[in-house]
Amino acid sequence: MSEMTLFKGGVPAYLKELQDETTDSLSGGELGQRRISIKGNVFREMIGSKEYRTSEDRAMNVIIIKAAPKNHRTYFAGSYVEGQAAQPTCWSVDEVSPAPEVPEGQRQAPRCIDCPKNVKGSGQGDSRACRYFRRIAVLLEGEVEKREVYQIILPATSVFGDGDKGKLPLQAYARHLKAHDAPIAGVITEMRFDTSVPTPKLVFKPVRQITEEELMVVRDMRDSFEAEEAIKMRVVSPKAERAVEAPKPKKAPAPTVVEEEEEPAPKKVVKKTDKSSSLDELVAGWDDE
Repeated sequence: MSEMTLFKGGVPAYLKELQDETTDSLSGGELGQRRISIKGNVFREMIGSKEYRTSEDRAMNVIIIKAAPKNHRTYFAGSYVEGQAAQPTCWSVDEVSPAPEVPEGQRQAPRCIDCPKNVKGSGQGDSRACRYFRRIAVLLEGEVEKREVYQIILPATSVFGDGDKGKLPLQAYARHLKAHDAPIAGVITEMRFDTSVPTPKLVFKPVRQITEEELMVVRDMRDSFEAEEAIKMRVVSPKAERAVEAPKPKKAPAPTVVEEEEEPAPKKVVKKTDKSSSLDELVAGWDDE
């Protein structure tokens, strides 16, 4: 049996109960969170920082099982370096104010609404220097039984706007489903690259209703630890890192960074909680940019 045959289709269900800490400890620990990057207008399946599979297709079908309750925002000061992940200067997890972890000297304003980096034109052209993002958790069609949750970080261009029929940004897509009383976790959603724009942008449309077998997995996974982790924004500030250092001097650990998906590159980068459906959670609290 070749290695390709051995691992084709993943590990069978009857072997999953054998998975414990042994393999993790021998391999050096967890590989990291699963996510799908849309950098370069290519679907890239990642585990941590490692890319392990790409798709040449312009579209990918998923089940959206959870979304961050609010948009996240990040502002980067300094010069942009292509391909380099960096810690944001200021960030927000609720669109209202800087996160508590943002050092006082890096906060651009007490409230996001009053921030000069939230003004059109503060970035390149008409854009804002402080960018919107939305994190969602998805399962891949055809691999639902694996129960593998992927994080996708969507830029503002994939979230806001009106779009056209069959080519809707996420907010308009969620409203379209809501108008038809269709829970977003109850349909297979096609994500497709909008090739009419130069930077990565996804548009969405429904493909079909999920099956009863898929529903059983969705019910289990939408409130799972993996789904909760996928929609969280995590930034470890230098102050927080210093607080957890051991008393004896030692080499500082590499900083935790936020690697956001592409939007037009600036000159400077400078729960309603209803467990019966994640649709209301997805649209609650959204305001157009």
